[in-house]
Amino acid sequence: MNNLNQTLIEGNLTGNPRLTHASKGTPVCTFLIESIRFFKVDEDYERETSHFEIVTIGELAKNCAENLKKGRGVRVIGRLRQERRERWDGMIEAKICIVADHVIFKPEEKKEKAAT
Repeated sequence: MNNLNQTLIEGNLTGNPRLTHASKGTPVCTFLIESIRFFKVDEDYERETSHFEIVTIGELAKNCAENLKKGRGVRVIGRLRQERRERWDGMIEAKICIVADHVIFKPEEKKEKAAT
């Protein structure tokens, strides 16, 4: 039986998505999102900003590459994946990303033209 590993995160893309292909030709799209949380400390509100790397695979990857761009809001449901690699100096480097099962595109914000 698998252990539970699921996460839900909402935020905005910090840059445009990047589409690549795995060794067997499977589309893989990666992008970064910024998630902002406000919380109260005494009488003031503090801001906490977190950045997450999102990885999408297959049809979802193609849809994300075609429809997302910097600033677009998304809600991501997926699982955490830890990647480890050995650096040049022998130390182990670890990174955690979110492998998305679902990506919900938030409506694009329309910018109003200034009256001339």
